[in-house]
Amino acid sequence: SLAKNGRVTLVGRRPLPVAQTLITPEGEVLTRSVPTLLLDRLPSLTADVVHLATKAYAADAAHAAIAPRLAPGTPLVLWQNGFDCQPRLNERHDGPVLCATTTEGAWLAGDDRVVHAGHGVTFLGDLANHHLPLARSLATTLAAAGLTTEAVPDIRIRLWRKLAVNAAINPLVARFRIRNGQLRDRPFRPMVEAVIEEVAAIMAAEGIAPPDGAGAAGWRVLVWQVVAGTAANRASMLQDVLAGRPTEREAILGPLLAAARRHGIEAPRLVELVRAIPDGPR
Repeated sequence: SLAKNGRVTLVGRRPLPVAQTLITPEGEVLTRSVPTLLLDRLPSLTADVVHLATKAYAADAAHAAIAPRLAPGTPLVLWQNGFDCQPRLNERHDGPVLCATTTEGAWLAGDDRVVHAGHGVTFLGDLANHHLPLARSLATTLAAAGLTTEAVPDIRIRLWRKLAVNAAINPLVARFRIRNGQLRDRPFRPMVEAVIEEVAAIMAAEGIAPPDGAGAAGWRVLVWQVVAGTAANRASMLQDVLAGRPTEREAILGPLLAAARRHGIEAPRLVELVRAIPDGPR
């Protein structure tokens, strides 16, 4: 999407085809040339911005590999699920660090193909709210690429909200190997509702309200809105399970369970999901 309007270089751990195809939610097939560099042969880079789009468990290592090759002060955007690596990389990076949280739905159909399964909204900001002008500039760039984006001063709260939604969707679709939309059917719907109940209690203890401020009912509305908007999507955790890759269960469920322990809240369904999701080889 970004390659429509500017120069984009993809940095990865293995070679990828230069011709990359995006299938839009409307079924349009777009193919563009995206140059690829290998992480272990990376030259010094001059970049306007670096988007770190790894899994949460790989973010620290990827940043450590690329950071010495960047000019001082290069902005970094973190696209990881959960709320684990963001505070660490915010302290470690030599330059502004923005965090993104998105409800865009997409899945990989191969090394040269991405299916954009559902439109969503992306929020962008930094944890200390020191770089709102930069966030606004990047939000404009993302919006021009077709991704509805808003710069916000409260990205920390929004990361927690996304964490809550992910916890109610990703582990269940990964456990039962279903698409997001199937969560609306039995026997899965009561399972989602039970997870939402636990997550809502934890969020209340942390002082995190859903967008409409309506308590537990607000969390239900938010989760089911995302399920409907990404009904055809294969959640990232499901893709990882099917491919035998490590999952982001710790990045998504870990912060919630840590918060539950801090506040003395029982969360048996979240504990069960941690045990039920295979972590895969590292």
